[in-house]
Amino acid sequence: MKLLSWNVNGVRAVQKKGFQEWFCNHGADVVCLQETKAHKEQLDENVTNLTGYSSYWCSGEKRGYSGVATFTRQEPLAVQFGFGASQFDGEGRVLVTTFPDFDLYNIYFPNGKRSHERLEYKLGFYEAILDHWQQERKKGKSLVICGDYNTAHHEIDLARPKENERISGFLKIERDWLDKLVASGFVDTFRMFNQRTGQYTWWDQLTRARERNTGWRIDYFFVTEELKPRVKDAWICPEVMGSDHCPVGLEIC
Repeated sequence: MKLLSWNVNGVRAVQKKGFQEWFCNHGADVVCLQETKAHKEQLDENVTNLTGYSSYWCSGEKRGYSGVATFTRQEPLAVQFGFGASQFDGEGRVLVTTFPDFDLYNIYFPNGKRSHERLEYKLGFYEAILDHWQQERKKGKSLVICGDYNTAHHEIDLARPKENERISGFLKIERDWLDKLVASGFVDTFRMFNQRTGQYTWWDQLTRARERNTGWRIDYFFVTEELKPRVKDAWICPEVMGSDHCPVGLEIC
């Protein structure tokens, strides 16, 4: 099963930059999009009704903001919008599709750079969803969690770690949560296969950082540890343009 995840930074914008061609050529079984910035009814069928796939769209109360979408060849057993936390579900950040062997979480995690209040919101989201996952694991569920986490975990995961130690996205308190995630039995699949530096998924558009590969790795596929033996590959697609992020991939058997 091949899965892709991509923060498109506006699905209507990326539609004008070759999205359909990319989608038709990738051959994935599941595609998860984040930061769609659109409600389904605002989009035409060239995006929502792609041949061979069912699509599910989770949008927030505020139009033109946040949002996630999941395309899948295999009809899921169940679809859940949000994760049951009223203080967070209104922003349309979480879409869960249930397959026979695992639950897939497609998530656009909050960004904490805008203000102290948004950082606190992000940290609250982190804690609430980790508690939710731990409860789901107690029920015997295996989880695959993809999306834009909005935090680089280790110094290897961004080009300029020292300069960004006081910037949201690389604050110790944010990185500590990723440590807690790993300690709770979740695996960063990309680092199973690739320990090289210079592997990024987001670049600042204003400074044209992509041209210099001065980026951050903030988009991930994490899986619960019992799924680790089934992970065959995980990768980043820096050649795919159209957004300030690039897609990331996972192959699981």
